[in-house]
Amino acid sequence: MNLKLKKQVGIGLIALFSFLLGSLWAGKADENAITISVIHQASKILGMSFTDGEADSMILELDDQRKSIADLQKLNLENAVSPSLKFDPIPIGYQFPDQTNGFKLASVSQVNLPANKDDLAFYSIRQLAELIRTRKISSQELTQFYIDRLKKYNPKLLNVVTFTEDLAMKQAKQADAEIKAGKYRGVLHGIPYGVKDLLSVKGYKTTWGSVPYQNQVIDSDATVVKRLEAAGAVLLAKLSLGELAMGDVWFGGTTKNPWNITRGSSGSSAGSASAVSAGCLPFAIGSETLGSIVSPSTECGTTGLRPTFGRISKTGAMALSWSMDKLGPITRSVEDCAIVFQAIQGIDEKDRSTIAAPFNYDGRKTMKGLKIGYLAKDFKRRYANRANDSLTLVKLKDLGAELVPIELPDLPYNAITIVLSAECGAAFQELVISGKDDLMVRQGKNAWPNTFRAAQFIPAAAYINANRARSILIEQLNQKLKGIDLYISPAFGPNLTATNLSGHPALVLPNGFNSRGLPTSITFMGQLFGEGKLLQAAQAYQQATDFHLKRPSMAF
Repeated sequence: MNLKLKKQVGIGLIALFSFLLGSLWAGKADENAITISVIHQASKILGMSFTDGEADSMILELDDQRKSIADLQKLNLENAVSPSLKFDPIPIGYQFPDQTNGFKLASVSQVNLPANKDDLAFYSIRQLAELIRTRKISSQELTQFYIDRLKKYNPKLLNVVTFTEDLAMKQAKQADAEIKAGKYRGVLHGIPYGVKDLLSVKGYKTTWGSVPYQNQVIDSDATVVKRLEAAGAVLLAKLSLGELAMGDVWFGGTTKNPWNITRGSSGSSAGSASAVSAGCLPFAIGSETLGSIVSPSTECGTTGLRPTFGRISKTGAMALSWSMDKLGPITRSVEDCAIVFQAIQGIDEKDRSTIAAPFNYDGRKTMKGLKIGYLAKDFKRRYANRANDSLTLVKLKDLGAELVPIELPDLPYNAITIVLSAECGAAFQELVISGKDDLMVRQGKNAWPNTFRAAQFIPAAAYINANRARSILIEQLNQKLKGIDLYISPAFGPNLTATNLSGHPALVLPNGFNSRGLPTSITFMGQLFGEGKLLQAAQAYQQATDFHLKRPSMAF
């Protein structure tokens, strides 16, 4: 063998040896390599299939995608950082139901302090405001009264995460001084309240009800908190929520229903509904993504407003789903909801999802002349509250409303909620990566930790297509609702999912009691940005009934 040939053979053997050695090293060091087999297995999650050739062609692209995902994870994005894309609930060519702004409350008769002070706990905001305005009670006295009541019942109800007592007494003292000086800010001036503990308050923990975040401090006030402070309201407590806004179980236990403390208060606005129902607060702020105002308000017999998506700023609120989260008031009456809503609604330059729209409410109007739709098929099906709901429809007709049967668009609503799964999976991806999801209280198959983990496998294409389906929902539902002022729905069912996806406003209020003596509810649904007529109609119904005036015995 000549020298040249020997040299070539030697080089070839070295190259082969290097290749084999590299392959052995790669087999040990890169067990996570993307291969044809891996792609075939992963494609089963997608419900797709590819040939070996197609799978092989994707490997380099998938490697690049995996690197991009890893680079994005290294950014350690905070929950407060929202996507540059935003959800728009407004149909093409849509005209807002309210063309001008206006706010008129129903008349209120003279209000006096009750002989039994416990009765004061169940006064409406309007009644308490009259007492403060006429200086029959001071804000400081009222604040101390509700603080004492919260502290008395909280050991049983578990509805408070953090008391903000020092702040409350400071705000109440300021309110009294301003009112004495003739600087009355309005109906909320000096009125105590609480917020769901997914809203940040400067100087206090914001725990999100979750073990991994129970010592978290976000040193700023949420926009809603700022607006209530500007209205003169007094913040007493940060209230419990189901951990990361699911259910009524948080790191402190299970928040209870004051009507029956063997039951949870439902969630996730668990503490807000429980505290208001128990007469421990005149009103509270809750939030809803997929039932978190409607469900606890039903369970606890409160009145809750889930506003149109974009009506109220979410700045300073925990993000679960950037395109579905809504903040709203939980109160004891419709008009109280209107009062709080008026104070907190409006655009916020820090929240790009907020939308400017008029709000015109007149609490003096009746139901005569209103065209009210009702979901005919839903009311005909067999469900727990059918009898009370049927009586509500009869009452609406008696009050002068014209009832019009309507139906929801025929769309796969549960499938479209992949939007929520994808967004919450992104919002709390850090928990999955760090393993802190194992610290959360609930670890069942349907609990958040598994949802967050499974969400990491949702394809971007599926998320986009789910949002495209939402566009169809918005347009079709807008067509279904043409010619009516609002519509009525059972509290639970397809409508709850459909309208949380579409962004429509809902007002849930008591409409009776079941055989176990627990409150039942019905939902009044408004046109997009139609809170004015929605609240007016519900106010007329509530004025003609007395379910909202009932109260739990508090014998515990």
